[in-house]
Amino acid sequence: MAGIFKAYDVRGTYPDQLDEAMAHKIGQAFQWVLDDEDRACGNTVVVSHDMRSHSVPLVREVIAGLRESGLDVLDIGLATTPMNYFAVGSLGAVGGIQVTASHNPARYNGVKFSRHGARPVSGDHGIPLIEEKVHSGDLPLAAKPGKLEHGDVFDAYAEHILSFLEPPTDGRRLKVVVDAANGMGTIYKPILERMHIELIPLYFELDGTFPNHEANPLKLENLEDLSAAVLEHGADLGVSFDGDADRSAFVDERGEPVGSDLITALIGGELLDRDPGRAVLFDLRSSRAVPEYIAEHGGKPVRERVGHSFMKATLRKEHGIFGGELAGHYYFRDNYNADCAILAVVEILNLLWHGGKSMSQLVAPLERYAKTPEINFQVEDKEGKMKALAERYKDAHIDYLDGITIEYPTWWCNVRPSNTEPYLRLVLEASTREEMEQRRAELVAQLGEPV
Repeated sequence: MAGIFKAYDVRGTYPDQLDEAMAHKIGQAFQWVLDDEDRACGNTVVVSHDMRSHSVPLVREVIAGLRESGLDVLDIGLATTPMNYFAVGSLGAVGGIQVTASHNPARYNGVKFSRHGARPVSGDHGIPLIEEKVHSGDLPLAAKPGKLEHGDVFDAYAEHILSFLEPPTDGRRLKVVVDAANGMGTIYKPILERMHIELIPLYFELDGTFPNHEANPLKLENLEDLSAAVLEHGADLGVSFDGDADRSAFVDERGEPVGSDLITALIGGELLDRDPGRAVLFDLRSSRAVPEYIAEHGGKPVRERVGHSFMKATLRKEHGIFGGELAGHYYFRDNYNADCAILAVVEILNLLWHGGKSMSQLVAPLERYAKTPEINFQVEDKEGKMKALAERYKDAHIDYLDGITIEYPTWWCNVRPSNTEPYLRLVLEASTREEMEQRRAELVAQLGEPV
């Protein structure tokens, strides 16, 4: 079972790494991460799951473990991860658990956790504590098992999301292609149909085997069908959701993918125009254009390490208005500081309606530098490789917020170990395409061929 407890969730292959027995223990161990502040919110944990066939037996055992520990359970059934966060926040629950492996392939499954107010389960009191209790068997049973209730939050969630929509007064509709990738974004169709858009749905059939393509919009090959559909239909925008619909990626009217870091800047600028002076978070893989744009819009740019638990905690600590990650997670103050892919869609629609520009025109002022996508390398000795980079570039400004970030005036890169897969990941940016390509070749020579 080693290796399934990650920095901010549980993730592994089913059933060899994560099976029903482990799910049961994880449910029992959840009691340990709830503190007095959580317990003041009552005794109910919101539980839900994605469309993978093995999510059903796993969630059943998570629920059984929770109840044996004395916690009550509100089972909201098939739901996106952001719907689970919304339920926790809006219902004042003690915490939440979503059974999902997000964007990972069909053989994977996992568990995502939150505390009251959709706060992250993180740090030493988070996933490492759950792991310790599971492996030590310190899983006390309550004298009386918790209750189980079933509920539905979809209608309340739809109203919450649509409350942020600002359609134009002239009734003009945008044409939008949405690729649900056979994942949980499929269940958003009734919400999308109420967004004053001409919706062109792609792969809106729930299927945890992902028959059309992987539900990972960070990989450009998974956006190819979306780009083709945008061009075929003459659409204004393309949107792709990941497996549990907590991430979204965007394609402009030319079928060109837009970096999620640039989407962070655009949405941050939009929200700052309404509420100036606030902090906007960006992860350390983001283009230098992002903090520049946030500052230009009167905001306070805040750099953070990768991972939803870190982003949410810092957003709350900084009293920020919004944050975004290169992977397509977008965090909103007015959504319990939690990530919400469909709310990002709403804000991009608002920008398109009221900005008087196409998507590519909105993005153009942010295309200031030449940047690679995230590049993966399979490396045995990750720490050794990062130390070698530090020695090779010792005249740079170097920090270790997440992996190693190496900065020079005209280029920078970040190399970090993946929290979910056996890779080192590289992101590189330079002032010109020529230098970017030169530095990319230089780094590939040191890290090995990309996978």
